[in-house]
Formats: sequence, structure tokens, C-alpha cells
Amino acid sequence: MNKKTIYKNLRRFCYGFKKRSEGFTYVETVAVIAIGAVLTAGSVFSASKIISVAKKTAARNQIEQFSSALQTYFLDCGRYPTSEQGLSALWEKPVLYPIPENWDGPYLEREPCNDPWGTDYKYLSAESSIMPSEVPSKLPFILISFGPDGKEDSGAGQSTTGGTDDICSWK
Repeated sequence: MNKKTIYKNLRRFCYGFKKRSEGFTYVETVAVIAIGAVLTAGSVFSASKIISVAKKTAARNQIEQFSSALQTYFLDCGRYPTSEQGLSALWEKPVLYPIPENWDGPYLEREPCNDPWGTDYKYLSAESSIMPSEVPSKLPFILISFGPDGKEDSGAGQSTTGGTDDICSWK
């Protein structure tokens, strides 16, 4: 046996009978990209569901925080802000009638903001003439976030507040 034959036999033993080429084949590359795309799509779908739940929870918590601040406002001023004064009465002393004499605010740590979907919260006092009919009686005020669609009428045959995606202080 000469050196050349020994080298061929050694190479066959170590690397197999075929000469290996460097890199991956096209099919292997496409398979890896497809698997990566499927895994990414699944994680994006799961993340969007988690974000949706988090936004609804944040809106509920914000409504509860506004409700607590409104209760404190009532204790100081003897009445709730009117619908026209709105939630801004919790941050700065109202200039619209009736102007509270014992206002001792601000009642919130920061100025009232929009809901997680970027629309304003709707505040109505019990004195308001536009109080929705499905709201339980004897509530001093209501707070509503219109949810992801940002619309008062959520469809499904509902013509007033409290649709399926709306987040309300009385529910």
C-alpha cells in the first residue's frame, strides 16, 4: 500500500465515503427558516392576547383609582364633580359652577389620562340628564372606558353604553 491509498482509506473512515461539501443545502435552510417563522408567529399571537388582557386590567384599575379619588373629593366638597367639570376636577380646582369651597386637591398623583387605547374616559354624575338607562339607580357617578374599538355603541344591537368590550365602573 502506498501513501495515497492509505490517505484515501483514512479519509473514508473519518469522513464517510462521499466527500463532504461545506455549508447547508437549500432545503435545510428553508426548513430552518420555516420552523423559525412558525415559532415566531405563535409567540406574537400569544403576546397580543396577553397585551389585550393587560390593557383591560389597566383600564379597570384606572377606573377604580378614579372612583377612590371621587369619593375623597365628595368627602371634602360635599358633592361629586358635575359631568361638565369632569375628571379634571380631581386634578385642579373647578372653575365651572358649582365651584367647591373646600376643594383640597389634587386628588390624583397625576393629571387624568386617556384609557389604554388612547380615548378619554367618560364620566357622568348622577345629576346628568344623559345617564344611560341600564345603569343601576342610586349610583352617584359612572365611569366608562369604551375599550379597544373606542366607540360608545359596541354593536350587537346595543344602543347605549356598557357594550361587550366596554369597561364600566358599575360592572
